Parts: sequence; C-alpha cells; structure tokens
Amino acid sequence: MPTHQAIIFNALPNAKRIKFHIPYNAIEWRIQIKAMDSSYYHSAQKLWSVINTKENLNTLKKLFGKEGYNICQPAAKPKMPYHALDNDQKEILALYTQKITLKSYSAHTIKTYRNGFIRFLTFFNSRNYNDISKDEIEGFIYHLIQKHKISDSLQNSIINAIKFYYEHVLNKPREYYNIQRPKKAKSLPNTLAKEEVIKILSAPDNLKHKCILTLIYSAGLRISEVLKIRIEDIHSKEMRIFIKGAKGKKDRYTVLSEKMLLMLRKYYIKEKPAYWLFEGAEGGQYSVSSIQKIFRKAAKKSRINPWATPHTLRHSFATHLLTQGVSLRYIQCLLGHESSKTTEIYTHVMNINNKIVQSPLDNLVMGP
Repeated sequence: MPTHQAIIFNALPNAKRIKFHIPYNAIEWRIQIKAMDSSYYHSAQKLWSVINTKENLNTLKKLFGKEGYNICQPAAKPKMPYHALDNDQKEILALYTQKITLKSYSAHTIKTYRNGFIRFLTFFNSRNYNDISKDEIEGFIYHLIQKHKISDSLQNSIINAIKFYYEHVLNKPREYYNIQRPKKAKSLPNTLAKEEVIKILSAPDNLKHKCILTLIYSAGLRISEVLKIRIEDIHSKEMRIFIKGAKGKKDRYTVLSEKMLLMLRKYYIKEKPAYWLFEGAEGGQYSVSSIQKIFRKAAKKSRINPWATPHTLRHSFATHLLTQGVSLRYIQCLLGHESSKTTEIYTHVMNINNKIVQSPLDNLVMGP
C-alpha cells in the first residue's frame, strides 16, 4: 500500500490545467512536481496544477503509482437560473438598450451590461424598480457571490449595469446608488523574458501566424487593435503604424520595427490581403479566437510561462522598452494609456527584474 494518496481532479477537455492535491508529507512527490516545466502551486486552494496534456497526466499517474492516486470529479459551479422576461421587463430592457447604444458604448460593453441588467430584472421580478433600495441591490450582489461564486470582474460589471439604469435611464443622481464594490486587486502585469519572447515568436511555421504574434509584441498592440489594422495603416516611410479607434475610441500611432516591416513585405507578397492586414480564409477581418489559438499553440510548442496570453506580449513590449531606457511618457503614448498611472505599473516589474538592484544579502560578508 502506498504511504501517500494523491487526488487528481478530472480536467474537462477544454481546461487549460490539470489540478491535483498531494499530502503535505509527500516530499519526494513535491520535489519531482516542482521540476515539471508547467507546475504551479495554487496557495489559496492548496492544489498543484500542470498544463492539461495527455503527457502530463501520464507523468502524474506514473509518479503517484497505480494505487497512489484517486481520480475525482471537480465540484460543478452552480449555474445561474434563466428566467424569461415578461412584457414589462422587455420594454424596460429595450429602453435600456436604446440608452446604452446612444452612448456609443462598444458592442462588447453593451452585451456585458445587458446580461448583468437581465439578471437584475429577473431577480427583482414583479417589483417596482423605482422602489428598490441600495441595501436590496447589495443583497442581490451578495446572493450572486455566495450562491454562484461570481468573480470580482463580473461583480463590478453587474454593478455598472445597474448603476447605468438608475443614472441614465431613470435619471437618478449619480451618488444615489453608491453600491459597495470588491476591493481592487493590485496585481502586476504578467511579462516574458526576452529569451521567452524569441521562443514564442519563432514557434509558428505559418508566416501569417508569425507576423501576427510578432506585430503584437513589436508594436505593443491589443488583439482588437491587430484585427483593425488596414494595409494603408502601415506607414513605412515614417516607420509607424496608425491605430484607428483603439480602446476609448482613441486614434494613435505606434512604432513600426524595421524587422517587422521586412516580415510584413514577405507576408504581403505571399498572402496578398485585400483590405485588412490580416484577413480570414474567406476575406474579412481575422477573429479574436484565431489569434488566441495561434498564441496557445506557440506557447505550448515553446514551453514558456503557461499563464501567458497574447496580451502578455504587449506587457512585455512595455517592460522591455523601460529596460532600454525609453521614458514612461513615450511608452504611455505608444500603448495608448489615458493615464500615466496605468503605464507606471511596468516600473514595478522592471525594478524587480533589474540586475542593477541587488539584494542587501549579496553585500553581507558571511562565514561559511
């Protein structure tokens, strides 16, 4: 009989990670798990995880032995019940949608707000929405947190959706529903080392895929910005790229790398895009999901940080510019940040990784 028993949680086919629990005293297992490239310890859950591949699952089973583990189904997250709207609620939702559309919010924001507002409408079914108090709304949010385990971001989205209704549809004072929000997390942006960037940009064999990932990093772009780039937005004489209608509906210019320009010329000769720089197989804009798939495939092939996303390349662009001595003001303009405070977060990443800053331990004279 094994002295330790591990629990492997059965990962869904689309899950990115395999989570598992090992006993505290399983020291040898822990040492070998730490040596795995993609291993990560989730301190809040007291669980380990690795990237969800057949090879990693087989490695874990071999490590634990035939009788050293149990397969467990993860607890299902409670689904929010769906309730059809009655005619009165449909009229309210239609007016709500009209108001938010006239505000020229993005399609994504409109969809997010509508979904949050529908939950609010159905929860307070048969109520006069003018009479619902702030305490009742906070009770509704608390119910979603406790029963449905909604994330901080979803909590904020639902609060924003409700506040929009009272402030812009019912024209209540802005301070009327000052709803309690979750404490904002102070997380640092996930970045890649230059060696990791080289690996991931070299991973795709397809020229279009390589150009997409390289352009995101070389110009510090968001996925949505890459999709909107037209052929005419590449200004080779000025060595800059025009970004039309970025986040906040702001236009800007960003840098065009000489290496990137050479790569794009090869790509243009081969693919001959008609209007958009990157087009789908049948023409039209490339899709967000396609770029995400390209990145995941490249990340898996290059075996880089498993938590990286396409946006990590944008973070890495900013951090690497800082290490080269480029001023924050220039980086702010290149990224399209409205506030310098948003850009300043990269200084924290640089300070931690900067070789100039040494731990005081390195200057202590210690005995053997």
